[in-house]
Amino acid sequence: MKDLKDAYKTIEAEHFAPKMEISFIDGDRRDTLHYEKVTWNIGGEEKGLRYGENPGQEAALYRLVDGNLKLGEVELVQGGDYLASVPELLQSGKHPGKTNITDTDNALNILRYLTGKPCAIIVKHNNPCGVATGSTLAEAYFRANKADRLAAFGGAIALNRECDLETAKLIAENYAEVVIAPDFRPGVMEVFAAKKNLRVFRIRNMARLQNYAARPVIDFKSLIDGGIVAQTSFIAKARTAEDLIPAYCRRKLVDKATGAVSFEEHTIKRLPTPQEYEDLLFGWLVEAGVTSNSVLYVKDGVTVGIGTGEQDRVGVAEIARDKAYTKRADWISWEKYQKPYNDLRLAFGEQAGALKQAEIMEQVRAEKGGLPGCAMVSDAFFPFRDGAEVGIREGITSIIQPGGAIRDWDVIDCCNEHGIAMVFTGQRSFRH
Repeated sequence: MKDLKDAYKTIEAEHFAPKMEISFIDGDRRDTLHYEKVTWNIGGEEKGLRYGENPGQEAALYRLVDGNLKLGEVELVQGGDYLASVPELLQSGKHPGKTNITDTDNALNILRYLTGKPCAIIVKHNNPCGVATGSTLAEAYFRANKADRLAAFGGAIALNRECDLETAKLIAENYAEVVIAPDFRPGVMEVFAAKKNLRVFRIRNMARLQNYAARPVIDFKSLIDGGIVAQTSFIAKARTAEDLIPAYCRRKLVDKATGAVSFEEHTIKRLPTPQEYEDLLFGWLVEAGVTSNSVLYVKDGVTVGIGTGEQDRVGVAEIARDKAYTKRADWISWEKYQKPYNDLRLAFGEQAGALKQAEIMEQVRAEKGGLPGCAMVSDAFFPFRDGAEVGIREGITSIIQPGGAIRDWDVIDCCNEHGIAMVFTGQRSFRH
């Protein structure tokens, strides 16, 4: 019988050329982009990506070395200003695969907005599972891991400060695929050496991330038939409290008898507190790196529940709520018993384990999964009040969303009925 390990062998990208050119022609103007394949010296041998999204898919990473493409005032980042396309590999074990690079890139897309404080992001399947700021880097990582300890298993950890020994020791307590940071202090690599398959990336240019916060570039999406879609990249415009709009709309009313048109104004009654503004902005900037449809709950600079990639808004609000409950239960179990919540029956026996689970869930329900006082974040408008009501029933106190729905008035009225602050960004944040 064929060994299953054979299916997971490294597939070298032998069919990918070491250099690549892509040209764009506009009348007499020709823009040519020049790329080189990226490799790392591992054990004296030059190796590129291990494989693509799955074993059996050949893949190669290319860096832009020359040329540029300009669409209006938007252009590609110049070659040489490298971030995720040329990470410096300090430790590898197994060399990186495609998802290690794309997870790293998405973490940087979020971190570019969060440079002011120590911040840690744990990314899994190109979505953040825990994001937190802290007074120290170690505190930020601890809080990010606590937000979703289960999903953090095997994730990519991104740090926006030089990794110190305290943070490294916390990271080493868990299994991670990737750690990225602008640098690593003495002794850190000795701690990471015990995790033989951990990939450690140094990205020295991370200090320049804040330059990308307001800088759109050109994105490409390949289609099945060889076509491509080119677009300018998303840039979150709301980055301060002054950028946010108190929720407001004019509802159009038509008299059925006479056809006369009138307008009714709906204005949010309560504005956010300073702490709510801080959480609303933090959540909105994290939202820029979450797959749509999405809803987030955040509190005190840490994600509490993240719902991603759903087709309806009320459904994703419920998923984010349910995740807050389950992740809270798991963390309580880990603190009390050093066991995952789902393993309690296996560890203590069916009856005793079930009793412990019931006790934990009673506490979680009493705490409503840590959701009271949270800010609720939505990447697109709420078409109906039912989406907002999911969070309101759990005790959220503020909402940030783009606004612009026909029934904005209904959501505003809903918030006013419950004393909820709500602000609009005036900008949708879809990411597919």
